Amino acid sequence: MTTSSTATVRPSPRYGEGRAALLAAAVHVVADQGLRNLTYRAVAREAGVAHGLVAHHFGTRDALLEAALQYSLENSVTSISTRPGSGDLDAVFDGLVKMVQNNPDDQAFQFELILESRRRRELRPYVESIYHAYVDSLQAELGYADIDPDPSLSHLIYAAAEGLVFHQITIGSPELTERSLANLRKLLRQCRSDPCFVHQE
Repeated sequence: MTTSSTATVRPSPRYGEGRAALLAAAVHVVADQGLRNLTYRAVAREAGVAHGLVAHHFGTRDALLEAALQYSLENSVTSISTRPGSGDLDAVFDGLVKMVQNNPDDQAFQFELILESRRRRELRPYVESIYHAYVDSLQAELGYADIDPDPSLSHLIYAAAEGLVFHQITIGSPELTERSLANLRKLLRQCRSDPCFVHQE
């Protein structure tokens, strides 16, 4: 993850790229400086535009935060499978390590939001949307692979992958994440041949 004590002034976005550039800047600001430092001025400085443009596009800080979260999820939920809908267990989380390497800000942004929600209850809906985006996509892939998508199993797999991502962007290595994910896929294949989860009545 790229961190710095001062924001980098980027070239102004070209016409038609303004909103996406502002969202990418908002994600980077939160990933680099924490949610409490998400301001119009910080986002504008990161994007290389006047701060009034941020207010023009989003109106409120909450609207900016919600749009930035949606933007980060669109960039990262696709890492659930490199062949969505195929039922190929080898494709589950196959692109996860590369996604985190190429754009760690999306994951750091989401973790910052999750941690801040412990102090600010009004952020909980955002955190729930993160969870449901990943778990719903994962449950669908398990179903395609003929594994009963029991919610507790989906939650377990999601929590394992989330922990690996957190480890990778902090003190871990891509190689260790890859090996761990390979073992996770082995467990999933065992679940397909011999159900390994417990249904709650």
